[in-house]
Amino acid sequence: MKTTESTTEQTQSTTTQESSTGAKKSTWKLQDFEIGNYLGKGKFGQVYLAREKRTKYIVALKVLDKEQLKREGVEHQIRREIEIQSHLRHKNILRLYGYFYDRQKVYLILEYAAGGELYKQLQECKRFSEPEAARYITGLAKALKYCHDRNVIHRDIKPENLLMDSNHDVKIADFGWSVHAPTTRRTTLCGTLDYLPPEMVEGREHDSTVDLWCLGVLCYEFLVGEPPFMAPTQEETFKKIKDVDLRFPPFVSIDAQDLISRLLVKDTLQRMSLTELFEHPWIVNNCPAQ
Repeated sequence: MKTTESTTEQTQSTTTQESSTGAKKSTWKLQDFEIGNYLGKGKFGQVYLAREKRTKYIVALKVLDKEQLKREGVEHQIRREIEIQSHLRHKNILRLYGYFYDRQKVYLILEYAAGGELYKQLQECKRFSEPEAARYITGLAKALKYCHDRNVIHRDIKPENLLMDSNHDVKIADFGWSVHAPTTRRTTLCGTLDYLPPEMVEGREHDSTVDLWCLGVLCYEFLVGEPPFMAPTQEETFKKIKDVDLRFPPFVSIDAQDLISRLLVKDTLQRMSLTELFEHPWIVNNCPAQ
């Protein structure tokens, strides 16, 4: 993806999209789509329902402003996000079919998730039941295992980055902080404050186990309605994370507490693996058909 073009350039694409109908196209332009309802706003753009005119295939079109991307210094981040997400094929990961751009905008052609934002659902019901939370965590753990097997670290698992399809299957929708790291350990402080693991807060190197920590924080938030280390100030939140100051309300089951406590471990080598998670009693008892 480029962020600047000559004045004679109109619209270009350098990826190939393949829909469920099998249609392929190597060059897209805005005129290929009928633009429908506004679906929501992200940090760097808006998302619209759209239909590809030739195949009638429904997608979500994410529109990014190039000047804003340049101003925020995230052009490289967007390139990396596109490169990583476009190669992922998993039931619990939102498909990125392709992209194109013109002088002012970048357009991402995404799978349409009819169930909407998981964050909004959590806000409405305050907290999920344990079977519902376990189902979501299982789906996310499967997606993360798929990513980790391909040396992709997500680094920003949180409710705001999750969507639901029409079957209420959860999908990871945002790969803005993801990285392909087959051999190296990373030192970048990235992600969302309440979800940062101790190794990031303390400026230490991190690896794929940061996603295990985020999964533990997410599970707690699903069941309680707020993250476990939330505090009035950033300094207090950091201290609670470093100390792993983890406290559970009495309505959280013992099995759920055990699973979360085994993910939220300061020693990265001692965090429960995704394979162990699938065998944990809380998952097995709540998702017997996982």
